[in-house]
Amino acid sequence: MVRGLSTCADQLAIHYKSFDGLGHTGVVAALLLTARPRRKSDGRRLRKDALDSLVDPLAIVTVHQEPVTVAQEAEGSAVATSVRVLAGWGRTRRLGTVAVVIKTSDAARMAWSKPAAVAVFVIAVLTLGSACSESEPGAGSGIPRDQPGTTQGAGEVPGTTRPQEPEAPFPYRSEDVTYRNGDITIAGTLTEPEGTGPFPAVLLIPGSGSSNRDEEAFGHRPFQLWADTLTRAGYAVLRVDKRGTGGTGGVLQDATYTDLADDAAAGVRFLRGRPDIEHDRVGLLGHSEGGFLAPLVAARPDSGVAFAILLAGAAVPGGDAVIEQTELVAAAEGEPADTADSQVRQNTELVRLLRAGDTAGAKSFLKDQGAPEDEVARLTSPYFTALITYDPAPALSALRIPVLAIYGGKDLQVPPAQNEQPARDHLAAGPDATIQVFPGLNHLMQPTQTGKPSEYPTIETTIAPEVLTYVTNWLTPRFPTR
Repeated sequence: MVRGLSTCADQLAIHYKSFDGLGHTGVVAALLLTARPRRKSDGRRLRKDALDSLVDPLAIVTVHQEPVTVAQEAEGSAVATSVRVLAGWGRTRRLGTVAVVIKTSDAARMAWSKPAAVAVFVIAVLTLGSACSESEPGAGSGIPRDQPGTTQGAGEVPGTTRPQEPEAPFPYRSEDVTYRNGDITIAGTLTEPEGTGPFPAVLLIPGSGSSNRDEEAFGHRPFQLWADTLTRAGYAVLRVDKRGTGGTGGVLQDATYTDLADDAAAGVRFLRGRPDIEHDRVGLLGHSEGGFLAPLVAARPDSGVAFAILLAGAAVPGGDAVIEQTELVAAAEGEPADTADSQVRQNTELVRLLRAGDTAGAKSFLKDQGAPEDEVARLTSPYFTALITYDPAPALSALRIPVLAIYGGKDLQVPPAQNEQPARDHLAAGPDATIQVFPGLNHLMQPTQTGKPSEYPTIETTIAPEVLTYVTNWLTPRFPTR
């Protein structure tokens, strides 16, 4: 939540800057910029106001895991401080350390040491939130994903191709489509198997924060991979830009969960209205926040949803998920105990205020913690309030369709220890519920040693093959393709 907000203590200054675009999925990427100020001839040190003068990062790059040098170049009365990497772009494609290029408008008195700590500290949150400064701490909080001047997702490495990324030629058709939900235009891509159809179909619902149709994050495009996998298996697949991103209109921070559920319902109606789609065999696949939202869509009496696949979707109230993930991620990433405890207390209080409907109190609390105005606005927005206050139990309990819920055994954002049993309990009355935990997988369904969010960009696998196979094998006997 309000962790490390532009603080400067003695010899260490840390500035967290939320960065755009996860793709995830409900994840937040925070840029952790660490500098050690040295005394200048006038004896002054780097102050908090100097650190606050940092403007938005200009670029995000993956750097070779070698020492990184920092150079200073005088520009009149200002200094442009650039992160220089020893390895060239051509050598950076499969490496995990991430650096950021910044400028400061007032750095004449700054002397930056070698950045043992100029790095991106990727802190994920559940589908429900982040504990990073300038990002929503809670359920589904992802960072806004539209970085200034770029369409890349958070942590995305320009030019990177992951081993599982689908490559042409494709044995299926692809069509860019648009449809409307009221005044909002929704844009996406529909892939269909070769042939005349009609086909059963799947609508993909992405994770938290601004997300493009591929759910692009950390150099991965998981929804592109899901579309490729399921279309090859005989299903039409629709993936769309989330509200306020890419070709889809609206403002995400102004949206409630009802609004986002309406967006997904419009996608279902779009599919069911096409002659090439089997109107009674349209289902949902949601990841992270998408797994939180899919039951809300499917449980509507007139939804027309035939099945739901929930990947890392929380089965507990959003505020509870935020508090749990804050503690788990802080511990895994090696935060000092007092820092972690402070973060948990802060998030707990913010959750309490938002649940009570005390928006004014939440704003006052955030300001007292030193949060900037834009963060205060975001953390008290209709979108974030919906994430915190939503309880998925009624929607999950109302489902009377086949449901598959999958969790990663090492997921620190939506941990199975907190969510597996509630999912089983809520889905118990349904006719066909399957809950599966995959040991050794993280929140993105990647194989992992620790589950730490900081590992996400370093893992080459986009989605563990066993998950792709399991979902396909679960789906095909229930909704056979032609």
